[in-house]
Formats: sequence, C-alpha cells, structure tokens
Amino acid sequence: MEDMGFNVSSGTCYVLFTYDIGLSINLNEAERHITAIKQRSRIRHKRRAPQYFDYRPAPLRVTQGVEPLTLGEFRSATSVDLVIYDFGAVSVIYSIPLADPSLRLLNLSQELYENVLLLADSRQRVEDLQKTIEGMVERPKISNYVEDYVIFQVNAAAPADVLSHAQDLARILRSEEAVLSEQEVREATSHWLSFGKEDVAIIDWNASLLFGDAMEDVQAVLEFANVELLEMRALDQQLDDALDQAYNALSKRIGSRFRRAGSFETDLRQVAQLQVDSAILFERVTNTLKLIGDQYLARVYRLASERFHLAAWDAGIIRKLETLDSIYGKMADRAATRRMEVLEWIIIVLFAISIIISLLPGFPKH
Repeated sequence: MEDMGFNVSSGTCYVLFTYDIGLSINLNEAERHITAIKQRSRIRHKRRAPQYFDYRPAPLRVTQGVEPLTLGEFRSATSVDLVIYDFGAVSVIYSIPLADPSLRLLNLSQELYENVLLLADSRQRVEDLQKTIEGMVERPKISNYVEDYVIFQVNAAAPADVLSHAQDLARILRSEEAVLSEQEVREATSHWLSFGKEDVAIIDWNASLLFGDAMEDVQAVLEFANVELLEMRALDQQLDDALDQAYNALSKRIGSRFRRAGSFETDLRQVAQLQVDSAILFERVTNTLKLIGDQYLARVYRLASERFHLAAWDAGIIRKLETLDSIYGKMADRAATRRMEVLEWIIIVLFAISIIISLLPGFPKH
C-alpha cells in the first residue's frame, strides 16, 4: 500500500457477517442435505497444542461459488464461506484478495464500513440456507440484527516494521480518513500480541490486522469471538423478553385473586421453558470452543473478549438468568400457596356438606 510505511506484498481481507437463525441446528442432518462443497471446521494449529483444543462440536463450513462483488477499487473472491454452528448461528465470510500493492488498505476499510451491498447479499444467503435446511433448525427465525467484523490478513510483513506505523494502523482499524489523536491511536493499537519474530496480531472492536504467514488459527478464534458476541446479544434480548413475560404473569397473578388457576400454571411452565432455553444456549455458546492447552490462542481470545466486552455481556446474562430464576421461584411459591388455599376450601366445603347432610330429616345418624 503505497501510502503506508510498511511493505504489503500480498494478503486477504475477510469480511464476516454473523446471524442467529434459530435455537439450534442439527449439523449432521444439515451436512447430508447441503449439496455445496462442505467440511467440518477445525483449528489448524501452527504451534504445539493438545488435540482437545478445538470446537465441540465442530461447525459445518459450506463453500459456495459466486460472482465477484465490486467494492470500490477491490473485488471479492469467487467463493463465499458459510459457517454453521449447532447453537443456531451462521457466519457468512467474504474474501477479498490483496494482491495489488497500489491499492490502499485504508480505502478498503472505509469501503467495508457498514457496506450495504455485502449486508444485503449475506442476508439473502442466510435466507436461502434456512430454506435448504428447513426442518433441521429448531424454532427457526433469522435475527433482525447482524454482527459484522473485518480481518485483514497480510503476508510477509515484519512486526518491527508494522508497529512503528501506529497512526496508519489505527486509521485502518477505525476506518478513519482523518489523522487520529495520539490517545486514539494508542487505544486502537493497544491490544496486540506476537508469537514469533515474523507475526503480529492487532485486535480492535471493528477490525483486526494480522501480519505474517499461516495465521488461520488466529483468524478462527476471532471468527468465533464475533459469533459469540452475536449470540450474547441475541440471548440478552431473549432474556429481556422472558423477564417482561414473567413480570407480566406475576403482576396479573398479584392483581387478581380469582384468576383461573390453570392459566397461572401455564404461565409458570412458559417461564420455566424460557429459563431452560436461555441457560442451555448460554452453556452451548460458552463451551463450544475449548481454550485449554494452546496458551497463545487463549491470549488471542482474551484480547478479543476484552475488545468485544464479552465479560460484561456474560455478567449481564448471568444476572438476568438469576433474576428469571428468582421470579420463577416466587411464581412457584404463589402457585403452591394457591393450591393449598384451594385444598383448604375443598376441606371446608366437604365439612360443611357433611354437617348439612347430617341435619337433614330422615338422614341416618351414626
């Protein structure tokens, strides 16, 4: 890139759009029904790592041949990857070759920021996929929001040369044409790490810059972190809706002493189902990628988590799950109290009937 102080000979830009399409997906059935090129995604380690450091279960990666899309000075590749996760998420990944040194990364970064063309194309591909695997998605519904992310993977650039041009790097990461302040530059480039002398990863909230060869494992971790952020957003909204329903059910119960008992039992079952669904989804997402063993990739994930504020999302979700559990407990207590009241009234009525019958003329007395 001619305006940059570091040399970029080749590379690829990956543009991610992640959607939530349902509660869960039967990957085995989906794999049998999809006719495009497909494989189970595995993390390709370039460092020593135990075999159990991987996805559980492995997502399904589908490769589709496409017509290249024009993005300013750039053109996308002739294929698009769709990565399908068992907990209901789908990532659409576009590849843009970086083979022409005369083109500028900053131009591409600005072109990709909130790109309407890629957004519309990605959603159409997800809708088509959902039709293909219809019946294999539990509670199918495509989310109205999407989580996008950009990964610039650049080959043959020495870290020492790269890190000395923080201003340029920050502008690419933040998609900013104007010169940034020193404070903003430090913030944009503060989360970086390097394993060897010839590689470096700089991670920000909007994009990441990966310099060096064979960075696929780092890219895979960043892809999953973006998926996790999307699922945390979806789960947070789901819990908000569940809390609203639970509060309304509890309020209606408090406001009506003579409400039909069966309707309250129905509300109780619905709240319990929402609670279980949310807890299961949370566990599926957080346990899909095993981070034990490969310390470098664990550090990559930690930096990405900090950038995406995943810890704050986790804390908020756990708090809402606890609140939902508390509401469920109160509703269960009220339901039990209601049943006891009904039993007491039944006993009183039976006792009264027995007295009345015993006082009737001609009724045998014991």
